[in-house]
Amino acid sequence: MPEQLVFDLGRRVAMGRSDFIASNCNALALLQVEDWRNWPEGKLVLSGPKGAGKTHLAHVFASLTGAEVVAGADLTAGSLPLDAPALVIEDLDQLPPDSAAVAEEQAFHLHNALRQRRAPLLLTGRTPPSRWPLRLPDLASRLMAATVARIEAPDDRLLAAVMRKQFRDRQVNVPEDALDYLVLQIERSFAAAEEMVARLDAAALRDGRDVTKRFAAEFLRKSA
Repeated sequence: MPEQLVFDLGRRVAMGRSDFIASNCNALALLQVEDWRNWPEGKLVLSGPKGAGKTHLAHVFASLTGAEVVAGADLTAGSLPLDAPALVIEDLDQLPPDSAAVAEEQAFHLHNALRQRRAPLLLTGRTPPSRWPLRLPDLASRLMAATVARIEAPDDRLLAAVMRKQFRDRQVNVPEDALDYLVLQIERSFAAAEEMVARLDAAALRDGRDVTKRFAAEFLRKSA
């Protein structure tokens, strides 16, 4: 049998409000993001593990406010969005060590500029700001005073829903029994769900098969 060619056509990740999957672990964070007009001092820190939906919530906020979304690691390059109606700075706790000092200075400048204009600022990180390795005391003190919206660890229902969405973002329909099976096989984390979806999708494309419970079981048995 000739080897099947696999083409990486890319994928569109749905980031709208209607695409966000609300559950007990993230419902409060969603409410806080949507209540942006009432944030104390006009800022909010959104924290949660990798793959928890922080970027998705950031884009929900951007759709509500017209905010620009920038990565903390990119604050060392180009001009700063000082005149943005609102701003998201993502992953400010994950700055590269060799450029962290400059990025923190830029973040501090943006923080002050937005506060002066009373424009809302959303920041994201895997942990609360009190645990971020910030070197600039003025920035650290201001962020530690911010309200924190925390996304907690997911339950099985949310993990299944997240995996369903991630498969659909890849234009793959997976039966419910396969999702129920997979949830029981992985670590209870968003990162583990994301990794499993990527691995199964790649294997199914390579083998020319659908992602079913049987295929998932075979894949996991071979991977053990």
